[in-house]
Amino acid sequence: MTGKVKRIDPWRVFIFLVISGGLLLQSSCIQSMPGAKESKPAPTEERAQKSLLYQSENYIVYKVIGGETPATLAKRFLGDEKKAWVIEDENKEVSFKKDQWIVIPLKDKNKGGLQPDGYKVVPILSYQDFAEKCEAPHCTPTKIFIRQMNYLKENGYRVISLKELLGFLEYKHGIPEKSVVITVDDGYRSFYTIAYPILREYGFSATVFISTNFMRKSKNRVTWNQLKKIKADGFEVGSGCVSRTDLTKKKKKEREKAYFKRIETELVRSKKIIDQKLRQKTIHLAFPYGGYNQRILQLSEGAGYKIGLSVRKGSNPFFADPLSLKRNRIIHRDMKRFIASLETFKKFSLE
Repeated sequence: MTGKVKRIDPWRVFIFLVISGGLLLQSSCIQSMPGAKESKPAPTEERAQKSLLYQSENYIVYKVIGGETPATLAKRFLGDEKKAWVIEDENKEVSFKKDQWIVIPLKDKNKGGLQPDGYKVVPILSYQDFAEKCEAPHCTPTKIFIRQMNYLKENGYRVISLKELLGFLEYKHGIPEKSVVITVDDGYRSFYTIAYPILREYGFSATVFISTNFMRKSKNRVTWNQLKKIKADGFEVGSGCVSRTDLTKKKKKEREKAYFKRIETELVRSKKIIDQKLRQKTIHLAFPYGGYNQRILQLSEGAGYKIGLSVRKGSNPFFADPLSLKRNRIIHRDMKRFIASLETFKKFSLE
């Protein structure tokens, strides 16, 4: 059985029903002062304090002094410039120019992304190989990839990491509107030479999955030093097992005990190698060919993985099982199909 078994977590269903039943639509009013001037150098501490009109446990009302951005404001008031999206989402269509009033939320208002008319879902995009020109379905031409990344940027999509997605799935924190995750399977060298520079140019990151055997045997794969470099830039590295074999399929004349031992080795050994080489705790797993079953999910969890990716189409709500997430393979070149893979909101009446 491949890619069809899904564990049902009663607690996730309970949380979903409780929150959806008690959801209230929230909104904030933002006033813009006329005659705003161009930004000036960052304000002093004293000027910034004077600009703070109101503060409670939940939010701050603040007048932009000038020279400030959502990132600098997030670093100042939320302690992390990466949380700029929190301020941006609360103050849509605000230019953050001098004398403009904004609201800065201090707490997550909606961790599950629930609204009266539906709920937030997160698409995970799956790529493999890249080249200037290519015809194979698993290979994305450079110009097409640039066009796709440009579409994400121009249309307000925010690329988040699998670590951030996991926090959302565990109901620990909210994530930006129109969140999307980018993953790249098999660790082809073309990721490092083509996709990686393009992603950095757009301010995006990705998770790269590698099969450890191919790291030794193929010159067409990324090197450990290259993986260390992308990690330093905020990219993630996950396991694609040892030999990229379909975990759901037994070998000819293979006995049950030997089969499960081999699968366990695929999961555990690859994680151990990546952990040692990159000095990390590997928790992300891409099932080779997307194949898994209940036994494989149990072995994966026992090995220490917290996220497992299939190749079943669709996007993921906060109540999805982290070990059997859906992923959209980007194998078509037309933008219409690419856009169709970017569903970030599931309409469903909660009233």
